[in-house]
Amino acid sequence: MKFVATLIKQFERKANAEEARAMEAYMKDLFSFYGIKAPMRKALLKEVINEFKEELRPENVIKIANALYQNLHRELHYCAIELVDRFLKKKYRKEDIKFIEKLITTNSWWDSVDIIAKHILGNYLLQYPDQISTVITSFSSSKNMWLNRSAILFQLGYKENTDSKLLFKLCDQHKSSDEFFIQKAIGWALREYSKVHPEAIKEFVSKTDLKPLSRKEALKRIT
Repeated sequence: MKFVATLIKQFERKANAEEARAMEAYMKDLFSFYGIKAPMRKALLKEVINEFKEELRPENVIKIANALYQNLHRELHYCAIELVDRFLKKKYRKEDIKFIEKLITTNSWWDSVDIIAKHILGNYLLQYPDQISTVITSFSSSKNMWLNRSAILFQLGYKENTDSKLLFKLCDQHKSSDEFFIQKAIGWALREYSKVHPEAIKEFVSKTDLKPLSRKEALKRIT
């Protein structure tokens, strides 16, 4: 695919070894980096999008994203996520949930999973609300921690449309987890909903035996 080859070439041309090392250290050496910061990354991606718009039909975006995700460099993973969010929003096919699950469980770390959970999984389930029960039950019951976290976080952008009953059910299901990323997700999801219904969050927290980190994060915005 010309799009992928051109994007990689552009990133290689702008690679910065010193910045790359700093980025790799920050991400605990889990991924390789070109050393390209977000503003330049987005600018380069925009240039390539404008050059190859004809390649970015919905049926091709998943192929491009999969190709980018096979590369070792983290900046290309970010580009894949941005492409999916931009070009597939409101255009998902129902079967694309398998691809979304693959995105979550491949090259997994908080920096990718959190964006996918809110902007891709969240938008997919807005488009197919009839799939919420099946998908979220599956993700929440999975042995994969990142699927669990995604299930807790997918409603982050829903605001007053949040299904509070489901949110509280998920938080209660995972309240005893010793996993930092799950405790943090519970607190984050509850804190976001506190912007809409603070009293509901105070009541839930008071009645639920949450981990200290989850409790602290949940109540941050409530005085």
